[in-house]
Amino acid sequence: MGRVHMSVPRLKFAAFALAIPVAAFAGLAMDVWTYGGNKGPAQADVAVVLGAAVWTDRPSPVFAERINHAIQLYNEGKIQHIIFTGGVGQPGEAAESVVARDYAVARGVPEKNISCDTASTITWENLVEAKKLLQQRDAGLVVIVSDPLHMRRAMLMAHDVGMDNASPSPTPTTRYTGAASQLRFLVRETYYYALYLLQRPFR
Repeated sequence: MGRVHMSVPRLKFAAFALAIPVAAFAGLAMDVWTYGGNKGPAQADVAVVLGAAVWTDRPSPVFAERINHAIQLYNEGKIQHIIFTGGVGQPGEAAESVVARDYAVARGVPEKNISCDTASTITWENLVEAKKLLQQRDAGLVVIVSDPLHMRRAMLMAHDVGMDNASPSPTPTTRYTGAASQLRFLVRETYYYALYLLQRPFR
């Protein structure tokens, strides 16, 4: 059986068709990467800490980075209240927000200055539930706390749920330190960012 040869015009078309999504993905990845350097105002009323994994009754290293950043903002007088988000991720584990609250209280943050959302399990739900708590407090300026590479998608969602007074406050340090782990996280976040952009008109 003879080989099937693709004509030069077809090869060019295939290459062009492949280049479009690759270039689009690369552009979104650059957006995700550069946005992570944005920082909100020096002062705000409330910090909303987006949930992450917990290990039974303690925060994972990634979650601990977010909690520690919120604690630092509180100790420096840059915020007056912290909202921790996240419900139960896996059976047998405590709610993410409750673990975060206990962690912060053990490090000197008064429990009266903390609110918890225990219903959400994904970023969109984190923000929807946080908005309900913000409305109860009649909060002014808000900062959203998460990893730098998570901020682009999180901030777009925050504004889509009606948090027009929200600004980013990315963690100054991250557990994704090596080039390989940062690349994996960047690809993952870019994928979810692109997926959200496609779903956004239908929300």
